[in-house]
Amino acid sequence: MNVIFMGTPEFAVPCLEQLIADGHTVSLVVTQGDKPKGRGQKLTPPPVKAAALEHHIPVLQPVSLKNSETQATLASYAPDLIVVVAYGKILPKAVLELPRFGCINVHASLLPRYRGAAPIQWAVLNGEAVSGVTTMFMNEGLDTGDMLLKAECPIDDDMTAGDLHDRLSELGAALLSQTLVKVEEGTLERIPQIDDDTCYAPMLTKDLREIDFTMPASQVHNRVRGLNPWPSATVWFEGKRLKLQRTAVGEACDAEPGTVVSTRPVAIACGERTSLVLAQVQYEGGKSLSAEDFFRGHPLTVGQRFGYVTLP
Repeated sequence: MNVIFMGTPEFAVPCLEQLIADGHTVSLVVTQGDKPKGRGQKLTPPPVKAAALEHHIPVLQPVSLKNSETQATLASYAPDLIVVVAYGKILPKAVLELPRFGCINVHASLLPRYRGAAPIQWAVLNGEAVSGVTTMFMNEGLDTGDMLLKAECPIDDDMTAGDLHDRLSELGAALLSQTLVKVEEGTLERIPQIDDDTCYAPMLTKDLREIDFTMPASQVHNRVRGLNPWPSATVWFEGKRLKLQRTAVGEACDAEPGTVVSTRPVAIACGERTSLVLAQVQYEGGKSLSAEDFFRGHPLTVGQRFGYVTLP
């Protein structure tokens, strides 16, 4: 099929590569604009653009899909199908109606749960035991179109949002491949979403990163996992932000939340008589270290308070 692919981040790259490997003609890639990155703020293309250029595929980076000039450009490619994977912009009705087979989206959740911008992170933040990917026909709503195929992925207790991202990225590519086979066969079953079973996954903000040890350790652990790699759960330690990157739920304890209850391993008392074991940490701007290595240089004592500070 002649496909226009719309996507932006690393998550979408395996889907683009899968379309090419399956022999589809990806005649155009649409992605968001280049953005400054790194300490030097060098203008850097998004991962999907970089992948498209490696395959010598034309790239379009419109500010909006709503203007007639952009829509005329898309129409000139006469696509059979538009595939959208984490593009980051809403498709207007004129674009949705352009391809003869419609627009298919690969969404990183088991719809109708976790519609929205950050389904991977919120599944981990909320302590879900399973996530997955869903392909769907797109409509004018936000992730509300008819579902097509689904694939599940278990979420292990120590899995971070970054870990789940990588697994779902590959799973999504395989599911997209299966979905397009059924498109060509004309055997796809459309399943309407039931709103009673939905929830929304809003974009993450830095406001979420401050850890409160009065929460039960399981909730703190989920916060650490769900915010890894960004924006990273943090506490204030010796006047600096300390990122908590890997943790585990520890043993029961009676100490005040925020109190060090063990130094080997480093364990912090949390709410409801629970404790959290720190496994991997990082000072902002510093190297990521095991908690054992980090606290060797920053010794702790049992009974020391280890809390968070709200910024002014």
